[in-house]
Amino acid sequence: MKIICPVCKNITTWEENPFRPFCSERCRVIDLGAWASGEYSIPGKPIDETEQAGQEEEEDNK
Repeated sequence: MKIICPVCKNITTWEENPFRPFCSERCRVIDLGAWASGEYSIPGKPIDETEQAGQEEEEDNK
């Protein structure tokens, strides 16, 4: 099956491609760097760290 690399838009194959859905390790690392730098994000409301800590405590006490 032929796919398009989401980073460089080159056509590559899915089968026997260890970097899928990317065409190369370079594109995979570029994408990972974009996530790490905050370039990509998943929409949602920010989590209050104190609220999150309280929820974790409740789960630990169960």
